[in-house]
Amino acid sequence: MRKKIKKYFRLYKGLVSQFFKAMMQSKVDFLMGLAGFFFTQILGLSFLFLVFRQIPSLNGWSLEQLVFIYGLAQIPRGIDHLFTDNIWLVAYRYVINGDFDRYMLRPMNIFFQVISEKLQPDAVGELAMGTVLVVRALVIGVVSFDVPQIILFIVSMFAGALIYTSIKLFFASLAFWLKQSGPFLQLAYEMADFAKYPIEIYHKSIRFIITWIIPFAFVAYLPALYFLDKGPWYIVLIECGIAFVLWVISYGTFKRGTMVYESAGN
Repeated sequence: MRKKIKKYFRLYKGLVSQFFKAMMQSKVDFLMGLAGFFFTQILGLSFLFLVFRQIPSLNGWSLEQLVFIYGLAQIPRGIDHLFTDNIWLVAYRYVINGDFDRYMLRPMNIFFQVISEKLQPDAVGELAMGTVLVVRALVIGVVSFDVPQIILFIVSMFAGALIYTSIKLFFASLAFWLKQSGPFLQLAYEMADFAKYPIEIYHKSIRFIITWIIPFAFVAYLPALYFLDKGPWYIVLIECGIAFVLWVISYGTFKRGTMVYESAGN
């Protein structure tokens, strides 16, 4: 097992190195993409400030608390975006065009091949924005972390990233049966925007969906309750449990899909 892990680590390092060499052939595209993501993050944050110019609080939540939740949501999303963005192409293109064939022919784990083929540097915008907003909340005293909370924060960020990846992988895997599942994945993924705000402001049906069906509420809002002293510490453990269950379901669906995959193309 140890030798196998080292082997895949070396392979990943080599594949990522090749990706960056190819990407650096077009530095302008990279910089424009990075600037675009920063601009998108600034627009999302500006929306909060515009809302709070009209109302002093949102269902009992202050602007500074909502900014912290917003930042908290961006970090796991950025981690997922950075390392597993290539899953989108499984949903939109690889299966229906027959491009998935190359993964089936190589003597390597198929999921590893998919995610190691590409990094998404644009995710730096999400990670930077999220980090700045969380640090800002610490500086102005919205939250204060002791050592156990720092540990739980790190655990929560990676568990949240796994939730993002699992949801993305599950809906992308439907392409093995539907040939293209991009619209379903897009619809599910966009529901993550609901988790940037307190879920009490939504209808109970939406709250149920984003908590127990497509559980993006466990990525940011519910862990934020603990860090803002509004909820118990074991919310993070529940988040980890949900992340694990989702991963088992999504990876199982992906593996089953690769077994029924039939080469297609034009």
